Amino acid sequence: MSQYTFPNDFWWGSAASATQTEGAAAMDGKGKNIWDYWYEQEPNRFFQQVGPSEASRFYEAYQADIALMKKLGHNSFRMSISWSRLMPNGTGEVNPAAVDFYHHVLDELINAGIEPFVNLYHFDMPLAMQQIGGWENRDVVEAFQAYARTCFQLFGSKVSKWFTQNEPIVPVEAGYLYDMHYPNVVDFKRAVQVGYHSALASAKAIQAYKEEGQQGKIGIILNVTPSYPRSSHPADVKAAKIADLFFNRSFLDVSVKGDFPEELIQLLEKHDLLPVTQTEDRVIFSTYTIDLLGVNYYQPRRVKAKEYATHPDAPLMPEHFFDAYDMPGRKMNPYRGWEIYEKGIYDILINLKDNYNNVECFISENGMGVENEQRFKDDSGIIQDDYRIDFYKDHLKWVHKALEEGANVKGYHVWTFMDNWSWMNAYKNRYGLVSVDLNNNAKRSIKKSGYWFKDVATNNGFFTEA
Repeated sequence: MSQYTFPNDFWWGSAASATQTEGAAAMDGKGKNIWDYWYEQEPNRFFQQVGPSEASRFYEAYQADIALMKKLGHNSFRMSISWSRLMPNGTGEVNPAAVDFYHHVLDELINAGIEPFVNLYHFDMPLAMQQIGGWENRDVVEAFQAYARTCFQLFGSKVSKWFTQNEPIVPVEAGYLYDMHYPNVVDFKRAVQVGYHSALASAKAIQAYKEEGQQGKIGIILNVTPSYPRSSHPADVKAAKIADLFFNRSFLDVSVKGDFPEELIQLLEKHDLLPVTQTEDRVIFSTYTIDLLGVNYYQPRRVKAKEYATHPDAPLMPEHFFDAYDMPGRKMNPYRGWEIYEKGIYDILINLKDNYNNVECFISENGMGVENEQRFKDDSGIIQDDYRIDFYKDHLKWVHKALEEGANVKGYHVWTFMDNWSWMNAYKNRYGLVSVDLNNNAKRSIKKSGYWFKDVATNNGFFTEA
């Protein structure tokens, strides 16, 4: 029997986002975001043609949902504010219905003893901002800072954990390299500009927070995906280092250390990919670094040196510098097509300890998506998702080990509280502690993992047989 005990003040909870859970996509004055618009244009790109208006109805059911969070042992919950709900045009007038809604949600959480962790941007660019270029346009950086300042002024008395963005590398790669998100651009140089302005927007939001004199902490949520080389051969090691520069250090270094890695700058310069900048930016980056880092972890990245030269007419991509590597014998989640490698979460935390000043951090997302979970229902109607319990448990063992070795990790949030709409995948893979029945008025039902999570959060840990 092994015991895994966590600190008494450990943050136990889950994470969600506005667009994925609220629904009410065209209600009460909300403006369109890029997901609303793209779904109108190309519904066929979404699994079973299910769009964001059919998210999990948190907008109308938040009171019952928060009561359920309390029942499942949450002491914290990460949500996001929808920029286009609060400011329908991205700038200017504030939507009073949205202000009321978010105040009600925050009050409900606080009254339930659940600390709200509030994120400002989760892939949901207001359409009006995208129409002037989105993160390619520096005016949108300024608009984001103004939006952030408005949020701090409106809700700062109720929130002491703020986050500027969630996984900012994803809109870069999905929207500007790999044709997975709107605006479906495939252009490395434009992708770099988007990434640069996104990082600048984060720093400027932190600037606004500090200028408002608020007493809480502000950070960013990054999907830190360890890059493992196939072998110790120098060519494989170099390939992994480049992948790490592009997908991890691009945002991690500037957010924590206040500057971009010199190797990344040199690599971009060599290929004529450097973004347009302004001289004052460097001071903003170095002055306004994060107080707190959220770490999203699902899978590792495994790479090897290029096997073949890239076609000369093909667009330049990150894979110009490395190939993906499928390690023999790896454990897989067959539904999502992702490798399950629990030690990766430990490697991230030790890297932060050793190379990033042991920045205060927490696991802000960790979860397992599975298709057609209804087949695992028992006679009482509870989904027996033991695979998810094992996934959480095996990752938490490694979080515990990092904690014992001095990592500054303060909590663990699963993705996610309830099954939610997941961008182009819609409801294909379910991640929740709580099931959502779309065919029965979005009825909520606690899964076995939800009851397990309650026990872990209540007892600040768990036992295992081995």
